[in-house]
Amino acid sequence: MDAQHEARALIRPVKESIEDDLLAREGVVGVDIAEKVSGGKPTGQLSIVVFVEKKKPATRVAKGELIPKEINGVATDVQELEIELQPAMVKLDDVVGLIDTTAYPSLHGGISMGPRRSVYLTPPEVPAAGNYVFVGTLGAMVRDRATGATMALSNFHVACPRGWAIGDRMAQPSLVDNAPAATDFGSLTRAVLSEHVDGSVISVDAGKTWTASIETIGNVAGTATATVGMPVQKRGRTTEHTFGTVRSTDFTVTVNYGGDVGSRTLRNQLRIETDTTRSARFSQKGDSGSVIVTDDRHVVGLLFAGSTDGQWTFGNPIGFVQDELGVDIIAHTLPPIITRPAVCEPIRTAVIVCNYVTTTISCSVVTKPAVCRVSRLIVCDTVTTSVVCQPTKLTCPPTRIPLCEVQVTRAVCDIPWPGPGEGRGDGAPAAYGEEFLAGYLAALEAVAAEEAGDGDGRG
Repeated sequence: MDAQHEARALIRPVKESIEDDLLAREGVVGVDIAEKVSGGKPTGQLSIVVFVEKKKPATRVAKGELIPKEINGVATDVQELEIELQPAMVKLDDVVGLIDTTAYPSLHGGISMGPRRSVYLTPPEVPAAGNYVFVGTLGAMVRDRATGATMALSNFHVACPRGWAIGDRMAQPSLVDNAPAATDFGSLTRAVLSEHVDGSVISVDAGKTWTASIETIGNVAGTATATVGMPVQKRGRTTEHTFGTVRSTDFTVTVNYGGDVGSRTLRNQLRIETDTTRSARFSQKGDSGSVIVTDDRHVVGLLFAGSTDGQWTFGNPIGFVQDELGVDIIAHTLPPIITRPAVCEPIRTAVIVCNYVTTTISCSVVTKPAVCRVSRLIVCDTVTTSVVCQPTKLTCPPTRIPLCEVQVTRAVCDIPWPGPGEGRGDGAPAAYGEEFLAGYLAALEAVAAEEAGDGDGRG
């Protein structure tokens, strides 16, 4: 598939440069990139395929109308194709139920719809002159990008027959299918017939219920871009649920819309081949307006036409449809899933607050030697701290005791040292020898020097 994708990319600019010239030739109705067929058998070679209503011998084609065997080095092929728009038109006097005539309680994709009014038509467009009613398919529910309003999606040529106007009323099912049960559901809001889109949107009346689903297929999952080889499906009013395969996303086709609209050319369209193992044909008259969806229910296109033999169906890429109509396909959304956790035994974590600790800090201070005595004890300020333990610990951390600043001065006279049994008042033992006293005084000198900055400067 990668090689084919690259081959298509090389051929595409050649095809686009020549397709208008080819479409201008007599009998040409479409141009595409597809496998060349020779002797009724595929050759495996990608080519520019020119579709004509009826193949003729070269001798019967004017010289200027002949299709060249190749264009800028790309091979060509000529194949027959008869195209038809696929609304159903039935004379008002002959209204009968066809396939799906159901009056559904809620609007959704894949069901019958059409204008409330009839249109007077004459031959050759119809077999006999008279008032005709149109029927197509409601493709999907969409949301207006500007207003957020809910709308129904279908084709231009389904909702906008001759003499159409904004505000035209639409019914479900159509008058063709079940006139007694046909109920108005909304009004035509806008429509587009361009080089890429044949579409319309209908505003839904207040109080009318709807779902983001397609009959038989299921809930719409979103949108996607069609690719060559992609299996697809659709549900329409006439052939109902059918299956096919995308064979091209490069199809350019000219379609006769009749009346004052005339022939219009649509480019870059989807060309879908019927999966004949699962469906007799992918679409038929009355299926116009159906959305084309993937196996996982993503919308890729809006069905508007097909071949009369049922082999081919054509659709607008959904990206063009949304952008030109200013809407978005409404995808089905599930309600939020609320998961309630299982409630086990509650685990309670609490911060344990220990008792307040009140600590009195006592520091010894040696005064200047006025009377050559050690002064009484100095009581520092009381410090109160609240200690908070870690949640996982049951014991409090130790209380930090701040240190008071101790000022020491060098003694200039002998300090009476208590004798045996006498208290000094500084908490030291009562009786010490001369060695202890000498050491003690040396320590005082060292502290005094440190305080005075007599050290070596290292702190």
